[in-house]
Amino acid sequence: MGLIKAITDSDSQVVGDQFKEFVTMPAVDDNVLIARGIVSQGDANKGATEGIISNGSKIAVPVGYAMMIIENGAIKEFSAESGDYIWENSSEPSIFTGGFFTGIGDSIKRIGDRITYGGQPAKDQRVYYIKINKVLNNHFGSQQPVTIQDPIYESIEITYNGDYSFQVVDPATLVAEVIGTNPDKDIITAEDVVGGQLKTQFSSNVSTAISNLMIQNNISFNQVQGYKNDVVKIMNDLLDESWIQQYGLEIKDVALNVNASEESREIIRSMDSEIAKTKRMGKVYSDNMAGQMAAATGEAMKAAAANENGAMMGFMGANMTQSFGASAMGAVAGMEASAPAGNAGPTAQPGEVALAQEVPVKEAAEAESRFCSQCGAEATGKFCSKCGAEIK
Repeated sequence: MGLIKAITDSDSQVVGDQFKEFVTMPAVDDNVLIARGIVSQGDANKGATEGIISNGSKIAVPVGYAMMIIENGAIKEFSAESGDYIWENSSEPSIFTGGFFTGIGDSIKRIGDRITYGGQPAKDQRVYYIKINKVLNNHFGSQQPVTIQDPIYESIEITYNGDYSFQVVDPATLVAEVIGTNPDKDIITAEDVVGGQLKTQFSSNVSTAISNLMIQNNISFNQVQGYKNDVVKIMNDLLDESWIQQYGLEIKDVALNVNASEESREIIRSMDSEIAKTKRMGKVYSDNMAGQMAAATGEAMKAAAANENGAMMGFMGANMTQSFGASAMGAVAGMEASAPAGNAGPTAQPGEVALAQEVPVKEAAEAESRFCSQCGAEATGKFCSKCGAEIK
């Protein structure tokens, strides 16, 4: 009952001799989503009625399309399997799902006679063809920069653009929504369906999808392109109510390009430079005080070589600095150690050096006054403070 697969052989007569009517899909462009079938009257149909598909009529379903018969505002029959069928009007439809639309029967029951063609119940039978292949090359893009929170660069502005494809996953829902409000249109394009509000909803939700993806995977904005499957899933979740439930459409692929605005690029370049510098220095240099002291000593050595009083004077200053640095580091290290047992003299407080250790050094220096053999100046250290010569 309902649709019966037609079996014809090469010796069969012309269609008009075999069938009362022959319904075919018109020649359409790839962007056509829904097309009304063309009914040709056969010679065998002597009592054809306008708007009624007679019992015994032949209906052809091309590859890549589903076919739907609507009678008096209700979906009577459906097939997503290509081939030729014989129409036998009955109360129970024989649904051919094509292996894809397993829930189409439930959709048909749910919709009932919703397709009322502008508010008035239809008085005829119509055949519609629905594209079930992916609809490709749908462009989108942000109209202005959008501010997002990046895990590395913090608050930045981005722009985005790309292409997406979608597919009809519930033909009954699509036809009921679109044909019910466009009863006189024989051709419905993809632009007619998604070119307005649905496209705006898609574009406006891309920035939300980008932010969600960055948070879920702890990635920066410039890594989003590598998560195509995740982008598709998030977009379908965001568009479930408007795209899937209302129109029976589902996003299948998204090719996404994300770029920072010119102002944000300057911030990113500056931060990338600092990040690269920190990596070159190494974590020990950036976090460890000893590493920082070593770097400071290196800078002091460079300054000593350029000292206007002579390199020797510069290096003497550097030696004094290094000695003080070593003492300071020793003091810092000693801060965490326990004080020695017994009365060993005054104990240095955190950040201080015990003065008792400095007195003998000072007295010894005053007791041994010497003179430079080169310039005769009084010297108390190992080198002359005037000419830099070594005191022997």
